[in-house]
Amino acid sequence: MNLKNSILLLLVAVLLFSCDKRSVFDEYKSVGNAWHKDSIVSFDLPQLDPKKNYNLYVNVRDNSDYPYNNMFLIVSLEQPNHKVKVDTLEYQMANLDGTLLGNGFTDIKENKLFYKGKERFSQKGIYKVHIKHAVRQTGKIEGLALLPGISDVGFRIESIE
Repeated sequence: MNLKNSILLLLVAVLLFSCDKRSVFDEYKSVGNAWHKDSIVSFDLPQLDPKKNYNLYVNVRDNSDYPYNNMFLIVSLEQPNHKVKVDTLEYQMANLDGTLLGNGFTDIKENKLFYKGKERFSQKGIYKVHIKHAVRQTGKIEGLALLPGISDVGFRIESIE
C-alpha cells in the first residue's frame, strides 16, 4: 500500500471514529506488552446525568501474541458511597482456529466487550472502575503472572438516549 492510500485510509478512520455521538467516556491505559495479574487498571468516571441510562464496555487491545481463546476479567464498580459491585466476566477473544476477534486493520485488534446495560449513576460523586485479569491455564489454580499480547485496557460509557 502506498503512502497516499495509507493517509487516505487513516483520514477515513479518524472521521468515522470522531462522529460517535453516543460516547460520553472512552479512555485507554497501557499495560505494556503483557498484563501483569497484580496490575489493576482504574478509571475515575465523569459526572453523569442521573436520569439517563448508559451501556458500559470494557475495551481491550490485543495482538497475535495473545495465546488464548478467551479472557476472564474481574471488574469492580465503586460507587461514591464506597460500595463496590464486583463481576467476574468471561469473553471470547479468538475463533476456534485461533484468529483473533475484534476490529483492526493490522495484527492489533480492538475488542469492545459488553459489561453492563441500562446502568444509572444516581449518586452524586466520583464513580470508579477497576479492572484486572483472572486468566488461568486449564487445570491450574494460580492465575497467569503475565498475560501476553495485551497492550491496552480501556473503559467506555455510551448514552442510550
